[in-house]
Amino acid sequence: MSSIEKMMFADIAGMDSELDAVLGIISSCGCFHMENAAAIHTSPGKNTVKRENPYTAPLKMLSEISVITGIKPEYADCSDIHDREAEGLAEEIRTMRNRIQKLSAEVRKAEEEEHAHSRALEEVLHLSGGGENFSALNMDLDQIFACKHIKVRFGRLPADSYDKLPYYDDKNFYFPVYGRDKEYCYGFCFAPTADIEEVDQILDSLYFERIRLPDFVHGNAADAAEALKGDIENDKKLVEEKRRQMTEFIEEKRPQINKYFTKLKTMHDTFELREKVMIIRDKFYIVGFVPQKDEERFRKYFEGLKTVSLIMKPCDENGEIETPVKLKNNKFSEPFSMFVELYGLPSYSDINPTGFVAISYTLLFGIMFGDLGQGFLVLLLGIVLWKWKKMTLGRIMERLGVSSMIFGTLYGSVFGYEELLDPVYESLGISFLPFKAIHSINTVLYAAIGIGIAMIIISVLVNVVMGFKEKNYERALFSNNGIAGLVFYCSLLMLLLGGMLGFKVGGPVYIICLIVLPLVVMFLREPLGELCKGKGFHIHESAGDFIAANFFECFEYLLGYATNTLSFVRVGGFVLSHAGMMSVVLALAEMSGHMSPVVMIIGNLFVMCLEGLLVGIQVLRLEFYEMFSRYYTGGGKAFEPVKVDLDEMIE
Repeated sequence: MSSIEKMMFADIAGMDSELDAVLGIISSCGCFHMENAAAIHTSPGKNTVKRENPYTAPLKMLSEISVITGIKPEYADCSDIHDREAEGLAEEIRTMRNRIQKLSAEVRKAEEEEHAHSRALEEVLHLSGGGENFSALNMDLDQIFACKHIKVRFGRLPADSYDKLPYYDDKNFYFPVYGRDKEYCYGFCFAPTADIEEVDQILDSLYFERIRLPDFVHGNAADAAEALKGDIENDKKLVEEKRRQMTEFIEEKRPQINKYFTKLKTMHDTFELREKVMIIRDKFYIVGFVPQKDEERFRKYFEGLKTVSLIMKPCDENGEIETPVKLKNNKFSEPFSMFVELYGLPSYSDINPTGFVAISYTLLFGIMFGDLGQGFLVLLLGIVLWKWKKMTLGRIMERLGVSSMIFGTLYGSVFGYEELLDPVYESLGISFLPFKAIHSINTVLYAAIGIGIAMIIISVLVNVVMGFKEKNYERALFSNNGIAGLVFYCSLLMLLLGGMLGFKVGGPVYIICLIVLPLVVMFLREPLGELCKGKGFHIHESAGDFIAANFFECFEYLLGYATNTLSFVRVGGFVLSHAGMMSVVLALAEMSGHMSPVVMIIGNLFVMCLEGLLVGIQVLRLEFYEMFSRYYTGGGKAFEPVKVDLDEMIE
């Protein structure tokens, strides 16, 4: 069964000397939801004990180490580090961080030098790739760039731009090419100092890209290339050596880092809880909630604390703080709590609708997506998603797949083939199965409306029960989702059904008592609710405003009953659309000849993905808009036990 976990309100008080011990208990027990004690205890001398967290700084240094190394600290046993020792870990962590930063800088510097030498080698090699006047590169590069009256530009021109150089033969510059690839020509541009500005403009118009050779490139192209190759080999060795030193240091310190992180993060998160602690003189006060099933276990933690008192009482006795909600579900309905939480948790006094959602969602999905073969694939996919990825959606898909298989068996549909199961039912002597939806359109649509009527009635009955439980008689008796609305809806349905089937239902008394009177009660629901509370029959606004507002609300109720009921026609619509889409796939497979297996596979996958997604969304819409809107409001507060979050880094 689905329900809401019973909670106990915990009031903890003690001498401030025991505060750290108490905070350590509630952060490690895993069953205490902490609230701000100032909401309960009032005193002119009260104050909180929140101050700057002393564990933030060393944790930030550990975060810096994590960023540099790319290694995230993990949980480690730190029981050998006492709380007092934790405060002195900062200096040791700072030493480790500084050492890692230094090693990282050395690695980065060596990599930059290797990159610079590699880039220079790449450019120098362009000077020995063949081309006109290749012998000119036998000159020392230092001598080329040392010219006083000639300006030198080294770089590359797009190949099509190089072909345009003859247009500038009348200009005073020379551009020999010493290497080229598919896109560019590489070479030097020589020009007199007096003409260099004009030449630079010409080169810019030709999309010349200047390349600056580093100062460490010397000699001619061949000598420079050999020297750079040697430098690169030395750089690689240096990079490997620095990386090895850093790796060895990190591996040596990793257990220590994990241990320090676990201890400091525990102390940090525990210290943060002080924000919700209240101090009055030399005593502290802590309040929160504990699940009733964990009450005895929680009490045992405090048996050794002589100056600490723990008072536990049922949550009904505490109305100053909203009680948090923890859903309690069976194994079948548990994954569907994802949908309930998506809409909003119930309040503590409300019901847990997860069980109803699990049953109704599973049934509706199976009805709308009934196919034995496709349902089996949905089941397998759900198993994979849950076992491999631990996705809650996978557990839901397991249940939906089984439901699809069951209804697919009833429909006789296996990957769109609707005749495969006919011999089975014939051998069993079951003449009314399999049910061929495509040949019984009216039956399917009427059945869908019948399902909708049943779901709406169940939703209204749940709302009535909750109204009586809360002693909210306006909700239970007089609202459109109360007894008045239920009588009106059922009576109107019987009247319409009688007209369709040809038997007489109604009469003046029937219409007045079961249709008109419930409508009047819904019209007067607010003053009738006030009357039930003992406040008398009062209308708070003017008569005109009251009549106008309630008239349109009652009209909206009428439209709501009609649209909500007809909305379930989509259930039958998807049953028919599934059969129709698969008939199209089968027709295409027959037309494709020897390619029919491929067409069947692609067609089934397409229908599964498209229709499966649409059906899932539409069923969820029915749950939220047609059912939840009648009996469920949500808005509850989640039960969040205090815990140390070792997955969070302090930056």
